[in-house]
Amino acid sequence: MAVDIEQYKKDLLAQGAEVVFSKTKNLTDTPFSYCGGCGHGVAHRLIMEVIEEMGITADTIGVAPVGCAVIAYEFWNIDAVQAAHGRATAVATGIKRTNPEKFVFSYQGDGDLAAIGTAETVHTCNRGENIAIFFINNGIYGMTGGQMAPTSLIGMRSSTAPYGRQHDVHGYPLSLTNLLAELPGTYYVTRQAVETAAHVRTCKKAIRQAFENQKLNKGVSLVEIVTNCNSGWKMTAPQANKWMKENMFPQYPLGDIKVPKTE
Repeated sequence: MAVDIEQYKKDLLAQGAEVVFSKTKNLTDTPFSYCGGCGHGVAHRLIMEVIEEMGITADTIGVAPVGCAVIAYEFWNIDAVQAAHGRATAVATGIKRTNPEKFVFSYQGDGDLAAIGTAETVHTCNRGENIAIFFINNGIYGMTGGQMAPTSLIGMRSSTAPYGRQHDVHGYPLSLTNLLAELPGTYYVTRQAVETAAHVRTCKKAIRQAFENQKLNKGVSLVEIVTNCNSGWKMTAPQANKWMKENMFPQYPLGDIKVPKTE
């Protein structure tokens, strides 16, 4: 027997139940297509919640390139543009410069932002474009087959490094976020996670800060979110979260990297 969810909610409220959580209107009803346990869904929700809470839904434009979030516009109930692989910050730059009153952000994975899009990312940050960049770092190419990414750890196995990453063959893990923090065009740079309730709350504050900073026109705000890829890592979600804490966090420690100087 089918249940009328909306009527069920009304009945509960009529009986004195209280609403403790409601999905933001900035997310569509399209079910997420991400693997169970992946952090993309949480990151999507936080960004969309912040946009709604700030009252800037009609004034925000998102940019998502190729990667696991290539169809993010199916989930975001805001204006959004798809960019070619690695070109999200270039597209975001054009949108922001022609619509300076809008809040503009890019949403990119590590293979996109720190590999094919390295040049665009570096020069966007060096120019100090007044946008927000949300960088999902799971240390692997998730959508295209589990290949080694610039952020893959030493010894980390992938489809293109089946025996694990070796520094003398593949080079060292690239912490592009730390490098970008050294550029004068970055105003706010932080690294967060979403695998626990405490980290979710802190990450949401960072996302809010990134959007608030656009009102100041001081440059790029970059929020890296370290998360897992249990499918690409060949683990269950709990195993992946444990491995992430033991291996990813030491290489990519959480916390603020660059914060605005007090006047």
